[in-house]
Amino acid sequence: MKITFHGAARAVTGSQHLIEVNDRRILLDCGLYQGKRSEAYDRNRRLPFEASRIDVVVLSHAHIDHSGNLPTLVKAGFRGDIYTTFATQDLCGAMLLDSAYIQERDVQYVNKKRARKGEPPFKPLYTQAEAVQALRYFHAIAYERTVTILPDITLTFYDAGHMLGSAIVVLNISERESRRDIRLVFSGDLGQPGLPILRDPTLIDEADVLIMESTYGDRLHESFEDSTRRLEQIVAQTYKRGGKVIVPSFAVGRTQELVYALHQLQRKGDLPPLKIFVDSPLAVNVTAIFANHPEAYDEETRAFISGDKAHLDPFGFQGLIYVRSVEESKALNFLNEPAIIISASGMAESGRILHHLANNVEDPRNTILIVGFQAEHTLGRRIEERQPRIRIFGEEYQLRAQVERLTGFSAHADRNALLAWAGAFKKKPLRTFLVHGEEPALSSLAEALKAEVGFERVDIPDLHQAFSL
Repeated sequence: MKITFHGAARAVTGSQHLIEVNDRRILLDCGLYQGKRSEAYDRNRRLPFEASRIDVVVLSHAHIDHSGNLPTLVKAGFRGDIYTTFATQDLCGAMLLDSAYIQERDVQYVNKKRARKGEPPFKPLYTQAEAVQALRYFHAIAYERTVTILPDITLTFYDAGHMLGSAIVVLNISERESRRDIRLVFSGDLGQPGLPILRDPTLIDEADVLIMESTYGDRLHESFEDSTRRLEQIVAQTYKRGGKVIVPSFAVGRTQELVYALHQLQRKGDLPPLKIFVDSPLAVNVTAIFANHPEAYDEETRAFISGDKAHLDPFGFQGLIYVRSVEESKALNFLNEPAIIISASGMAESGRILHHLANNVEDPRNTILIVGFQAEHTLGRRIEERQPRIRIFGEEYQLRAQVERLTGFSAHADRNALLAWAGAFKKKPLRTFLVHGEEPALSSLAEALKAEVGFERVDIPDLHQAFSL
């Protein structure tokens, strides 16, 4: 068996791991690389393998850095099944179309500038029609239902607790050449235990080979309760200044968690009288999908829904306004009163959040609230680092707004949660590969897995590095 790490290697985006066994090829995830624009454009367009030779894709979850390049894969000749969970299939129906729409729109904007310079136009990575084409290859299966995906290879999904539909991937492989059985576990992205809405990550008993995420391998999160209290304080302080709270937020998962927390604060009378806008068509669509999958809710959320007939919807309450149209979104630019504006994308690389940042970063009354991981070279990271000058749509702005960061809403397990999940293996993996992390998270977690959990061999792959097992 051979594993090649074509993405999320010493980085947190572009998840793509190729498994070659029994003369077959299985691709774990096919995500978009997000980072420097020129590098991302080239890497996402040029797949590092022959698409037509991939037999099966196994998709851990719907986040774009894991699913977003599936249309490119199909466009390049892939014709196999894309296995995932039912909720992920539903989410990708909205998210891949949204990704294509953003690319089409961004290319239009860029090409206007290129035309003025006499430069040839760019083409979008893929179109909405090509995203729809990719959806035709999806094959959904339920958690904990084992299916044969290729001869001598079975797949089982377990709940990863990271986002709606997220899965830990377990492949049981009968390798013909060596006549041995191999149990390969891919963690996907693991959720932080104890968060509301979703269930905690499933503990896995055994693995021969483990591919594990390491996003927060060197850091701890504050609790959801502490973050909720700090959220209350940040909103109150910004309200007193007469400012707005601008939140770059992932449309899937993070937005719903924020809305849930704000709902709880509102019910207890702990929010000032201000309007809350969720300005993301994708978030609106995704929130409806959440409502269609109550089987994924944890006990706390089910109790929250059933305990008060006046609040059956955890994602809707008085003062909360979901914004869908462009006209409604533009109207927020002229809002002259305190408000909370939650908008995608979560790393502030695209979407309507760019307009809200451009209109609000230079006002010291406002607060930019960071609630998720910000990858290197993204606008979100530059804001999180409080760089005095930032560029939005090619224009320079002074960052005068307050910048706050909350970690308790993170959908990724922190260091302690990662070690606890790994420590639950009764049969420890013989080989472990750490992905989806930056330095020093990778090296810190690798050392801890060996010293504290007792893992024998932990490798940190380089991009495109292959391992024969």
